[in-house]
Amino acid sequence: MFSLIVANVRRRVARTALTAGGIAVGVASIVALLSLSTGLDNTAGQLVHLGRADLGLFQADAGDPTSSVLPLSLLPRLLRTPEVVGATPLQLVISAVPKDPSAVVFGAELNGFVAQRLVYTAGGAPSAAAHVAVGDQLASQLHLHVGDTLKLGGRQFVVSGIYNSGIAFEDQGAITSLREAQILDNRTPDETTTIAVRIAPTVSLAKATKEILKQFPGVSAISDTDEAIRAGANTELISKAVLLIVVLALIIGTLAVANTMLAAVLERRRELALLSTIGWSGPQLGTLVLGEAIAVSMIGTGFGLALGVLFAGALPPALGLGNFITPDQTAWGLGRACLIGVAIGVLGAVYPIWRVTRTSSARALAPG
Repeated sequence: MFSLIVANVRRRVARTALTAGGIAVGVASIVALLSLSTGLDNTAGQLVHLGRADLGLFQADAGDPTSSVLPLSLLPRLLRTPEVVGATPLQLVISAVPKDPSAVVFGAELNGFVAQRLVYTAGGAPSAAAHVAVGDQLASQLHLHVGDTLKLGGRQFVVSGIYNSGIAFEDQGAITSLREAQILDNRTPDETTTIAVRIAPTVSLAKATKEILKQFPGVSAISDTDEAIRAGANTELISKAVLLIVVLALIIGTLAVANTMLAAVLERRRELALLSTIGWSGPQLGTLVLGEAIAVSMIGTGFGLALGVLFAGALPPALGLGNFITPDQTAWGLGRACLIGVAIGVLGAVYPIWRVTRTSSARALAPG
């Protein structure tokens, strides 16, 4: 039966290729969006733990953590909390680097633990107004060195140093003083995006989080990747987009496979009827049609996986997020795409199988 399936798939090369191509586009979209979603999840987790913070404080009703606005008046009260051993405000500025809009500029208190954990490979931390330290990856990309100038938000900043933090999107960005970042983002001196918090080693994270939320209503304390994902509107949007693409891929792919297999069944009704007369049962004929449908869908799935990996790498730069999100292809993501490809073949074969098992061999072999 296997050789017969291969021969039948190869019989109409153009039709098989067109059907497989439609499936490939759907599968590629799923792979690319799943990779983007996973990469965004990873970035969300890194954002929470900048400077090896235990948790990050954000505005509770912010649509996305990067759009959070917190008053700096929280900081003295937070530092007096027994469970907290360190806290430093951070201002995140998006699209401030004209040469690379996806790069993030971090404003930080330069004596805080986030800035002090940076390792400088050249120069040092910003020590004056209009100075900025640049991540080594961004510096390499823009060919920057200590003493060069970098335009941020319409102003020229002097590069004071090149640093490495070990966090991809931080190394693809830049850091300046908190006040300079506030000016870049049109914030007042008493506003910041988030506050990075370190908890006392003797205190459990759950207990500290509970106490902080009790003392500071209207604040969201995010301590792990899952919480950051749930708090991010962009991640939720991508998740919904993935679900929509999956549904569309299933519908379109199923219709394409069903159309292809139904045409093949009608063209070969005499051949199938002849197989029936020589002893092939209805289930055997159905298995033949199912095998052909799955073969076509898996051809499309194979090409779709390859295209999806390529699309995933090109999607963040196309969306202006190349430095903020690194696509991450996981085995589970690729596996889900394969399962969808198989599902397309199975669902697309249902009606053709019903037709072939209901066709009378005598009627099919009748002349005319």
